[in-house]
Amino acid sequence: MTTTITNKVILWIEESLASFPHMESESYKERMLRYVERGESDESLVQSAILHALERVTMNEPDWTFVAARIHLSRLYEEAAMNRETGAKEGYGNLHGLLTLLTDKGIYDRMLLECYDRRELEELEKVIIPTRDTQFTYIGLRTLADRYLAKSHEGDVYELPQERFMIIAMTLMSEEPRERRLSLVKEAYWAMSNLYMTVATPTLANAGKSYGQLSSCFIDTVDDSLRSIYDATTDAATLSKGGGGIAVYLGKIRSKGSSIRGFLGNSSGILPWAKLLNQTAVSVDQLGQRKGAIAVYYNIFGKDILSFLDAKLNNGDERQRLHDLFLGLSVPDLFMEKAEAREDWYVFDPHMIKEVMGFELDDYYDEKVGAGSFRERYYDCVQAARAGRFGEKGVGGYDVIPAIDIFKRIMRSQLETGVPYMFYRDAVNRDNPNKHTGMIYCSNLCTEIAQNSSATTVTEEYTEDGKIIITKRPGDYVTCNLSSISLAKAVEEDVLERLIPIQVRMLDNVIDLNRDRIEVKQAVLTNKKYRAIGLGTFGLHHLLAKKGIRWESEEAVQYNDALYEQIAYLTIKASNQLAIEKGAYPVFQGSEWETGTYFEKRSYTSERWLQLKKEVASSGLRNAWLMAVAPNATTSLIANSTASTDPIFKKEYSEEKKDYKIPVTAPDLNAETTWLYKSAYEIDQKWSIKQNAARQRHVDQAISFNFYVKNTIKAKDLLDLHMTAWKAGLKTTYYTRSTSQSELEACESCSS
Repeated sequence: MTTTITNKVILWIEESLASFPHMESESYKERMLRYVERGESDESLVQSAILHALERVTMNEPDWTFVAARIHLSRLYEEAAMNRETGAKEGYGNLHGLLTLLTDKGIYDRMLLECYDRRELEELEKVIIPTRDTQFTYIGLRTLADRYLAKSHEGDVYELPQERFMIIAMTLMSEEPRERRLSLVKEAYWAMSNLYMTVATPTLANAGKSYGQLSSCFIDTVDDSLRSIYDATTDAATLSKGGGGIAVYLGKIRSKGSSIRGFLGNSSGILPWAKLLNQTAVSVDQLGQRKGAIAVYYNIFGKDILSFLDAKLNNGDERQRLHDLFLGLSVPDLFMEKAEAREDWYVFDPHMIKEVMGFELDDYYDEKVGAGSFRERYYDCVQAARAGRFGEKGVGGYDVIPAIDIFKRIMRSQLETGVPYMFYRDAVNRDNPNKHTGMIYCSNLCTEIAQNSSATTVTEEYTEDGKIIITKRPGDYVTCNLSSISLAKAVEEDVLERLIPIQVRMLDNVIDLNRDRIEVKQAVLTNKKYRAIGLGTFGLHHLLAKKGIRWESEEAVQYNDALYEQIAYLTIKASNQLAIEKGAYPVFQGSEWETGTYFEKRSYTSERWLQLKKEVASSGLRNAWLMAVAPNATTSLIANSTASTDPIFKKEYSEEKKDYKIPVTAPDLNAETTWLYKSAYEIDQKWSIKQNAARQRHVDQAISFNFYVKNTIKAKDLLDLHMTAWKAGLKTTYYTRSTSQSELEACESCSS
């Protein structure tokens, strides 16, 4: 005879199966009955019920993942109810009690109880809809529960999925005017709980809690000085501790063999300083959840380029290896032209250029395709080198390398390690709507951010009254504030016009809420100066499959063009409405938003666009940058969709984590969609490039875009893909994912 608890477990199984009468479940129930008769413990019975449900997940019966999820959900409800001593049905109930309990335990920020009174909490408690938990697959629920739900320091379950969404909504709307705050909280909860959108993982993990910050990642520019290098490393460690991913631009640091205080040959180049960042990534984890994630970017016209490209390979001097960093290249159009023409490429020591020429080459870009100040300055440097002003080739301030040889080294590294990322600096800066206030030197950890950056420098340091006074001139320290639309759900249910305004408001509020959570103050100041956000998307392949559109088709390209134009329009409009309500970002005047150049460049000439252009010029925008499409690997799993704008790897695979392995199938996999879920490795990558180019026209920042290639690809074919992407106007490319590589590590911070 079974115990009361065991009877409850059997009831969970029966209730979970009831929603899926189309599945053959008799053999499953018989198997579970044998476990009961054997006297299995309750915990063992639950675990067996989940595992045996997962064993049945196949392309033919994918819904078994929902059975496993609902059994796990029932266990979460039970644990939460016991820990909270509420006795509430389905674990939910008494939101005020939950806040009080976890605030007293130091898990929640006391701000929530101070901001919302008991009457408001009771009203919000009624808004929570537990049945929305049934949307989760097992991998989605397990990921959410293990990583993001608020638990005690001992790991006990207290918070449940819908409460996490509500706490996030309450946090992000906490500083809105009291008379409309609750309605905005409800709207934000609607957006998240229906899985129409996801917030970035730092927001998902940290909102409402007493620790951590809410932004995804950060970008720093390092000046060519010892103080700047070490300050940047300290800042990177500080932000990594708070859960942020970091990118660091190293293009201004003098090359190996350069002079220090006039003594030639003393500089050790960029690799030792990159190695310092590598050790920081290993040593300073992100809130104890995962190791730090740091990318370093270098110019392809820098003299240390070859050693930089070899830094993640497994051969050579181990002291020069950067195994734990992600590498990115800043690439001008001129290099691509030289590589295509099989011509020589000059690489320079940036310190020598500054000393001899009086400028920094990386401060320029080509303002037009095929012409501009970068190539003019580059050729000035070439002439100076030929005239002997940089010393002897190779051992002096420059070297000459066939451009195609550099590209071969790039492709070798990409096929072995997936990196370097490619950052097409001219295309990025030409499209920068805020070029009136700065320069974009590199992208972020996941290549979707394109914002002005500059180095922070110490201007004064002295002692006074027993204190050390340090004054710094803050640079633009880029902060990425991200969230993403679940395309398959939001588009199919036609909610974009309602969704995007609340999503933009949520992102904008992250900026203000983070002012006391971000410890690097120049990042706080940059956040305030630009109020930049990155509204993105995921689930594109899912959406195309549901709509019956083949990936490799002109129809898919045209659909991307129309869809992302609509998203861009709604996003710009939402930011304009916020500017009317709260004011434009401080440096709006003189931007291409204000002059209208942004709209003209993209040929936005329809009546609605012309009207919006007029409204933006008149009232401004709340946010300097608006859209960026991140990888979204983690949160797309939670939302049961496909990652970012990528095609799927496989229709059926296992998600392998440190301590478990979970079967996953493509979302909404059925007889109609199966033919449209073609593997990324089987897709002609040029169709993916065409789609991305269509999207990129409407995205003011960039898009995380992966190449998927087989390990048998020929060098000329991979080179052709890079050339095609560059000529199509792509701003960045992310990983080159080869079938010969082990699984590449996704960026957790940028998932949104």
